Amino acid sequence: MRGLQRRAGIALISFTLLISLASPIQSQALSNFKVAPATVWGHVYAGPAATTTQTRAPKVGYLEQKSKFVVNYKNFPEWAKKDFQSAVDVWSANFSSKVSITIDAAWIRSASSSILGSARPGSYFAGFDGAPDASLWYPSALANALAGKDLDPSNPEMVIQVNSSAGWNTRNDGAPRLTEYDLQSVFLHEMGHGLGFLSTDSYDNFFGYGSIEQPTPYNAYAQLPDGRRLSDLPSPSIELGKALTSTLVWSGALGIAANGGTKPLLYTPLKYEEGSSVSHLDEATYKNSELNRIMTPNLDAGEVFREPGPLLLAMMEDMRRKPPLGLAVGVPQGVRNATALISDSAAIVTFDPPANARTSQVSLYTVRNLKTDEIQSSATSPITFTGLKNGTSYSFSIIASNSNGSSEAVITAPITPQKSWKRFVIDDEADVLRVATITFNRKPTILYTDSTNGRLKIATWEGKKWKKLTVDGAGGTSPKTRNPINGHVSTCVNGSGTTQTLHIFYSEKKDKDLHYASYDGKKFIYEIVDGNGTSVNDYKDATRFRTASDVSVSSACVATAAGVQVFYRDESQGILLGASRLKSASKWNYELIDGDRKTDGRSTGDVAFHLRAAYSGAKTYILYDSVLTINQRKQATSGEVRVASRNTFSTSPWTYFNLDTSGSTAPMTGFDVSIAKNVNGLLASWLIAAPATMPNAAKIRWSYIQPEPAQNVATTENYGAPTAYLNTDGTATAFNCSQRLCVLDHSRRTPTISLVSPDENLNGISSGWIVIDRVRYLIASYKGQLSMFRP
Repeated sequence: MRGLQRRAGIALISFTLLISLASPIQSQALSNFKVAPATVWGHVYAGPAATTTQTRAPKVGYLEQKSKFVVNYKNFPEWAKKDFQSAVDVWSANFSSKVSITIDAAWIRSASSSILGSARPGSYFAGFDGAPDASLWYPSALANALAGKDLDPSNPEMVIQVNSSAGWNTRNDGAPRLTEYDLQSVFLHEMGHGLGFLSTDSYDNFFGYGSIEQPTPYNAYAQLPDGRRLSDLPSPSIELGKALTSTLVWSGALGIAANGGTKPLLYTPLKYEEGSSVSHLDEATYKNSELNRIMTPNLDAGEVFREPGPLLLAMMEDMRRKPPLGLAVGVPQGVRNATALISDSAAIVTFDPPANARTSQVSLYTVRNLKTDEIQSSATSPITFTGLKNGTSYSFSIIASNSNGSSEAVITAPITPQKSWKRFVIDDEADVLRVATITFNRKPTILYTDSTNGRLKIATWEGKKWKKLTVDGAGGTSPKTRNPINGHVSTCVNGSGTTQTLHIFYSEKKDKDLHYASYDGKKFIYEIVDGNGTSVNDYKDATRFRTASDVSVSSACVATAAGVQVFYRDESQGILLGASRLKSASKWNYELIDGDRKTDGRSTGDVAFHLRAAYSGAKTYILYDSVLTINQRKQATSGEVRVASRNTFSTSPWTYFNLDTSGSTAPMTGFDVSIAKNVNGLLASWLIAAPATMPNAAKIRWSYIQPEPAQNVATTENYGAPTAYLNTDGTATAFNCSQRLCVLDHSRRTPTISLVSPDENLNGISSGWIVIDRVRYLIASYKGQLSMFRP
């Protein structure tokens, strides 16, 4: 992995990897829309020094604010925040939205010294209420503006990264010298990318293939001279690859009018440039335009601009309208990967568009229930049939149609709907993001984050009812947090009987620190473990200290009579860290566990996007994933599931082995991990991809933790692709199945899958196991209520 990113520019890749590992394309049933991760960035490159000093751009006073931007800064110096706020003020007056736009902004050292800044939307959305074209994918901020609501409140609408090592003008005077770059200009440019001025294409430099996974309105308005839309070309294909390096123009009526009646020319050099090609206005045409040069790919030293310009604003306005349809060529071929998924008294029919869907301009899909003859039609997948009988077999046919005719019918394999588990409400006012469960003072205990108010709560079973308290997130002074708690939660206990101490580790997405609360059943004691240091503790530094890195992605803890240990990912460097404290000590001791080198059994992979830890009675075991290679879209293409172990609180080094490694039948392994102790030892579960499903997971694997693992595997095709969140109790593993909640029982000779909850959740469903009165329950959120489920 060092050859790809280590370590200066790792944040750019890590943010994208985290999304791609956790978030395949999802559908949100209640609002009937889909969401896909944003993996393509738009860059602005450092150009040469300007030939003359540019006159300082005039200040502009804005009387009307059309939108509100909220910026979460990471490592930004104060002078840079002022320049960012000036750019925010400009876009607030020019981009209209009733929904607040959140930006995660990071001040990092870029992998390429020539890149001044990079940006991408938070996600892409399709098929939501208010979408001008249901077949296109709209970037977060634009989608929210069109929908009139926040389609994904848990995630930012935009991510921006700025190269901290560039030669910036730090004076906030708007007058850079000929050797300095203007930061406000970079922010104005990158916010344009984040708001939607960005193509989602990728290009294979070796084979010449072009790909567009989710075509956006930008791709629909980008057009070849013969009138073919970029969004309609086959993907992946040589044809699309040639188009990405050929002349492309903008076909939107407002953009053409703002360009004097001529179609604006996009930047498409003969040699494809990642982050620049297609996603900018042509450099040669517009670089000298005072009004319209903001979205050219390069910013010269000494160059300044302070307005989006009429052309950019017109093109942005075009994207709020439905693009004209392309020309239908031929009739559609049959749909691909047609599948019916099991639900409760229902079936979810999913399919991928025909191979020629873009050129044939499919306008409608017709699905028939072959048992009841019921017909439903839609412009997109999936289509849900309700009112079915549990225990009865059903099959479905799918036909794709356009203006020229219809495809042959494709028939799904039969499925049998089944009853979901019984549900009991614990907290009827908590829309839960994360769940962790444990037995504390002999009582079943649940830690959970409530997205409605940003609080971390605890619920303990008192014999007849649940006692609920707020742990943090309700305000107060440091080390408590005023920020919404929306990150990972892990917990462990030490002590005995009813005199135990509960250790709680949690994070939030603003300061991105690792928080800690200990609880004796009467009061909480708070502190910050890591992330609030004065500087980043570089992975090459042998001396370990409190770091300033982002440590909010994952954590796991182990507590014994001797003390407590917590393990967590350094997102800024892609390494696995640990902090431990003996019971008699007052300070944390820090260590680097993995991700820094290839010697001593360690890995140079990008490690611990997901991790769990367990105590065997003598040793501490850490289970975590490691990404080894990525593709052009920054999606993981090979990886490992690793185990690190040592005697608890020992000064001896960690020992390492791989529980699973990518191979021909499982090209990617990891995605999420879980571990639990049972009578036979420590059992781990994780996800793997199949060659046909890359880069997404397809199966669940499990094994006892041992140097020569005996791997078992189960497919989930009748329930949907498995995704995070995994949670095992040693006999069964809960997992997300097409954004629903399912359980794989692997204690039986023949493993079985059951549907826990048919409710779909856009953000995934975190879960945990508890036992009450010898009955096992699964804890999870259901339609805004913390609930427990049993068969």
